[in-house]
Amino acid sequence: MMPIEACKAEVAAKLSPARAQHSFNVAAAAVRLAEKYGADPAQAEIAGILHDYMKETPEKEQLQLLAQSGIIVQDTERCAPKLLHAMTGALAARTHFGVDDPAVLDAIRYHTTGRAGMTLLDKVLYIADFVSADRTYDGVDALRALADRNLDDAVFFGLAYTVGDLASHNRPIHEDTIRAYNELACACVRAEQEGNR
Repeated sequence: MMPIEACKAEVAAKLSPARAQHSFNVAAAAVRLAEKYGADPAQAEIAGILHDYMKETPEKEQLQLLAQSGIIVQDTERCAPKLLHAMTGALAARTHFGVDDPAVLDAIRYHTTGRAGMTLLDKVLYIADFVSADRTYDGVDALRALADRNLDDAVFFGLAYTVGDLASHNRPIHEDTIRAYNELACACVRAEQEGNR
């Protein structure tokens, strides 16, 4: 794998200054969360640095890369092109940066949608992207506080936020997001049922 400093230089060269800084902020947040919750900080750092590497690449180019790699693009991904960068980002991490760790590649691949059965590293990157230092949306401070108390609760909040926001704008919701949300929602219901017995 390419050394970390070389990865940072590549990210800084390819992305706008704001997007590159976001990537470095996500990496810092991911390392902090990894250390807090017991994930591997080195995996979290490289996943954070590379997660948005393809974010500013034109949609047509990303679709070509995916087709050349034999990756089938679902209709929900075609209808929400900003999801493509997670797939092409994982591809670039492997082919351009030499990342061969499946856990890191999966964390990058699912950082926008989540998925059922998310690993600890998946959760760390997913939430780091929500709470990085450059984020200023309404509610980010509450989510940061929640992430410091309970990572699973923070992931559930993030998924619920995403589902609600997309639905309110009549946008498609990726199947992986729905599965991840339902998995955690069912876990909450079961916990409530156990508590009421």
